[in-house]
Amino acid sequence: MVLFKYRAIILGATLLLPACSFSESAFWPSLSGEDPAAPVTSDQAAAPVHNSDANANGTQPPQLGQTNFAPVGVSPGADTGTFVGRKVVELRSELQRLQDAVSTHNSELQTLRAGMVANSQTYHNTVGGVNARLQVGTTPGNPVLVQQFNAAQDLLDALNSDIAGMNKLATSISGMSTMSAYLAESTRAAFGVSGSVDEDHSQLTILSDEVDQTVILIERLLDEVADDIRRQSGYVAQERSNLNTLAAGIKSGEIYGASLSNVATAAKGPGPIAGLPMDTTGRRPLVVIRFDRDKVPYQQALYNAVGQVLERRPDAAFDLVAVAPTSGGTARVALNSTKARRHAEEVLRSLVEMGLPPARVAVSAKTAAASKSNEVHLYLR
Repeated sequence: MVLFKYRAIILGATLLLPACSFSESAFWPSLSGEDPAAPVTSDQAAAPVHNSDANANGTQPPQLGQTNFAPVGVSPGADTGTFVGRKVVELRSELQRLQDAVSTHNSELQTLRAGMVANSQTYHNTVGGVNARLQVGTTPGNPVLVQQFNAAQDLLDALNSDIAGMNKLATSISGMSTMSAYLAESTRAAFGVSGSVDEDHSQLTILSDEVDQTVILIERLLDEVADDIRRQSGYVAQERSNLNTLAAGIKSGEIYGASLSNVATAAKGPGPIAGLPMDTTGRRPLVVIRFDRDKVPYQQALYNAVGQVLERRPDAAFDLVAVAPTSGGTARVALNSTKARRHAEEVLRSLVEMGLPPARVAVSAKTAAASKSNEVHLYLR
């Protein structure tokens, strides 16, 4: 008897930003704050990262299965008039119904696959258009891009519906596998029934071969559907995260790229919990954002810095420090400390929108006599 295993799938250099400095040399800082890496040019530092594919989105649609699961068919045979002969006729009819069900489910699978491919292509074309517009520059919150973003969300929803359809299909195929196992056992048992003629055993031999081929076909069908569900589910989850980052890019009118969460999990899983803030004394910050005016455009520099770190060290964690100046008396220091904390919260929200898991960032605050304005420092832990 063929056994089935149904997998439970159902289911630094200075950037051209007057208020934001980027310390490339802090990529691999030692605890002593030494400079272990040579600086790069401002053009290199300002270039967006993670745009390796045509859509600047970090992921590609997964390769779906290609098999067309066509049943072998059922050979005809005459009723010999014996009890076994009538049993053969009954088993042959059961096999025919089973193969008809396989053909139906195969058609459903091919339709779902075609829909997934079409939706994925349209989705990536839509996202590619948004990124192309962001690449050349556009206004923050451009309504045309917002409309395209909403269309991309609808396409991901359609892909989710396709996955739900595959889950339902997998459930039906699992039921067929149970029926095919019963049919295979019944066919083998018929050989031991007395009162048969040679023609009965001849037909049973042919029928048994066809049942076994159908059993194997159903097992392969179930395995391939499970693989399609697993790959497609992972792909949609990644693209959900990428869309969150794309939304942040549309909001600021800048191109970022793939979600930082996808970069962070690409090689070593979800990474460590950031834990309590560490002492940053003597360490060089990865990014320094000076909030010396309204609407400081720090997002692109922040994304590039964190993205490049994660490409080299996927399990990296960070310390985000709100820094307030000490000048102006006690009341002024208290006011600046509050504002600096709010700025740090804003920067943390930006990192989360870009896809960095919040557990990777520990937030703290301090005052510094050398600071002339409220600042936020980001350190590589």
